Amino acid sequence: MKVAFATENMLEVDAHFGWARKIAIYEVQPEVSRLVGLAEFAGDLAEDGSEDKLLPKLEAIKDCAIVYVAAIGGSAAAKVVNLRVHPVKVPTPQPIAEIIERLQEVLKGTPPPWLRKALLKGQERSFDFAEEENHA
Repeated sequence: MKVAFATENMLEVDAHFGWARKIAIYEVQPEVSRLVGLAEFAGDLAEDGSEDKLLPKLEAIKDCAIVYVAAIGGSAAAKVVNLRVHPVKVPTPQPIAEIIERLQEVLKGTPPPWLRKALLKGQERSFDFAEEENHA
């Protein structure tokens, strides 16, 4: 699954989603992870109520299952959730490598419901009506 990290220094989740100059995108699997993309943003990213600055960020994370941020505004969070991306706030700067390690440990076991849902991103839902009838 793809996971995005709002970062300034490429080492930690240390950026507010709307103000982030960089979003690092990793492919994370239970046994391996790798950087697969980096989106960089320029211009005035300071809090100004401008929703336009969010559009390139939303485009950058649209294929991700999770985005880790230091903070995110309500409007931006709603837009992220509408993309079926799960935003996760990290209260203090945390190393991206440690977050990935913890995520991999969870993936090796039984992920919580929110993560199982995130893992399904991009997969078509299928309903087996014959199986449903057998359980009725």
